[in-house]
Amino acid sequence: MKISHIDHVVMTIKDVEATCRFYLDILDIPSITYKKTRKSLWLGTQKINLHPHGGEYTPHANVSSPGTLDLCFITENTIDEVIAHLNTHNIPIEEGPVETNGARGKMCSVYFRDPDLNLIEIARYTHINK
Repeated sequence: MKISHIDHVVMTIKDVEATCRFYLDILDIPSITYKKTRKSLWLGTQKINLHPHGGEYTPHANVSSPGTLDLCFITENTIDEVIAHLNTHNIPIEEGPVETNGARGKMCSVYFRDPDLNLIEIARYTHINK
């Protein structure tokens, strides 16, 4: 078997609409509706399926709870622009900017929390491995 890429992950959340609003307003990630009532955050070639806590769809993870995800999003903006944007929206930065390592090389990252206290990392590659 050969795996080519990740299609989607699941985020267990407290409030679907609040989550959709946060990701659109802060990260410009729109949501889509599928199967008439389910929501996902849409990233073009990947998505984050939103499962309301206590009403998870089956099958689901053995233990699912809000605030258990740690996600890294790659940006084309400078980290200074990211920090300014987060400050404009009164989003406290938990850590950063710091040098980190991504799947493709070295990155500069900042970390903050979403409404469910998931750890969100925004990173920009500073060196891409060949």
